Amino acid sequence: MISVTEALQRVTSGVRPVGGEQVGLAQALGRVLATDVAARVSHPPAAVSAMDGYAVRAADVAQVPVTLKLIGESAAGGGFDGAVGEGQAVRIFTGAPAPEGADAIVMQEVTDSDGQTVTIKESSPEGKFIRPAGMDFATGEILLRAGTALTARQIGLAAAMNVPWLMVRRRPRIAILATGNEVVMPGDPLGPYQIISSNSLALAAYITVLGGEPVNLGIAGDDECSLRRRLEDAAGADLLVTIGGVSVGDYDLVHKVLGGEGPDGEGVGGEKMNLDFFKVAMRPGKPLIFGHLGPMPVLGLPGNPVSAGVTSVVFLRPAMETMLGMPPRDGPAPTAVLGRGLPRNDQRQDYLRSTLAHDQAGELIATPYGRQDSAMMARFADAHCLVVRPPHAEAAKAGERVEILPLARGTVSI
Repeated sequence: MISVTEALQRVTSGVRPVGGEQVGLAQALGRVLATDVAARVSHPPAAVSAMDGYAVRAADVAQVPVTLKLIGESAAGGGFDGAVGEGQAVRIFTGAPAPEGADAIVMQEVTDSDGQTVTIKESSPEGKFIRPAGMDFATGEILLRAGTALTARQIGLAAAMNVPWLMVRRRPRIAILATGNEVVMPGDPLGPYQIISSNSLALAAYITVLGGEPVNLGIAGDDECSLRRRLEDAAGADLLVTIGGVSVGDYDLVHKVLGGEGPDGEGVGGEKMNLDFFKVAMRPGKPLIFGHLGPMPVLGLPGNPVSAGVTSVVFLRPAMETMLGMPPRDGPAPTAVLGRGLPRNDQRQDYLRSTLAHDQAGELIATPYGRQDSAMMARFADAHCLVVRPPHAEAAKAGERVEILPLARGTVSI
């Protein structure tokens, strides 16, 4: 067995960023930028007013009250063509360009006007309530960086930059293959010894949330011919994810077929998998494989529902982030205060399904469920995070700080 850290490094090193494609802003939500984006305009494009009021010369309103002659109006989308001279003012509205000669704005609440003149009752120093040209950003300034997952805020910024199209990473095509005679799809006839296949649907949903395109290959039976036929349908995928069939039982055939260890020794599509690793020192999820079938990376997840879910969070998510060109997650891991005591750990790294809540002081409390059986899918669905317990960790008391792995990306849970 290898450590989680080493396995994760091998997985992220074994996948490559996918290519890019151009999309309009309306289709860009959640996509990942493939290139840096520079502003095509300055914002604001000219000096503009931050208030409804009057554009004046600061020197004319240094002593108040003072009455100035109104010579025109400047509104957003328009402007005043003349210049403000001594003793003059221009009516102005928020967002309108400041006229030539004016170097301050007086807000309308401290003025009185009869339409011909305006009496200023409060002075306004030079630059007051004027937003200079390019205050927000200037033409050519890079504001959005490659690797950014676009939210509504970044899309709004791109629009303000006058950028109608963005180059984003295309969605990685992730082929999913479930295995086992015992599993059937929801709604299909259920035999006396069969169970519902939840993994492939959950995994497809998670891949979608992470920005990928799931390609569901269905369920392969526990025989080499059925498995090989299904695996051949994965040709052209950016990553193949298998579910189940990666342990050591007589019917765990994924490793055998991919590696060409069956009676015919064919492998799949004339290729034999180059296996990188086979087991990881973690719980749940020890029977996990990673390798390459020709150029295509292959990630083999355990068939147990919770094991498949946890290994997806630990390995599939970073792999897809690498494929999307997103930067590595740097900095310290998130932590919380432990809500209940835990015994000493053995040689495997534990990922404990846990709830999160805030105490009266606002401290984040992570409370692992008492029973962590990896067949308990309902608890995985209810959990907010995984408490991470390193190998050989000493017994921990309630109140100690522990590392957590959140089970959400943005506001969308896996």
